[in-house]
Amino acid sequence: MNEQQLATLTASDPAGVWAAGLGTGGLFALLIVIVWQIAATWRARMLAAREEQYKQLAQKYAQLLDDNVELHRRSIEELTEARKSITSMERMMREIE
Repeated sequence: MNEQQLATLTASDPAGVWAAGLGTGGLFALLIVIVWQIAATWRARMLAAREEQYKQLAQKYAQLLDDNVELHRRSIEELTEARKSITSMERMMREIE
C-alpha cells in the first residue's frame, strides 16, 4: 500500500517533481561552484608561492652578479698592476743592457 501511495503522489503532483528536480540540480550546481572556487583559491596560492620563489631567485642572482662584477674588477686591477710591474722590469732590463 505504501508503494501505491507514493506512485499516486508522484503522478498527481508534477510541481513537486519539478521542485525536487530543481532542488537537486541547484544542490549539484552549488557543489560545483564550491569545488571550482576551492580549486581557484588553491591555484592562486600556488602561483603566489611560485612568484615568491622567483623573487628569491632573482635576489640571489643579483647578489651573485654583484659578486662576479667585484671579482672581475679585482682581476682587472691585479692584471693592471702586473702589467705595470712587467713594464718597469722590462725598462730596467733594457737600461742594464
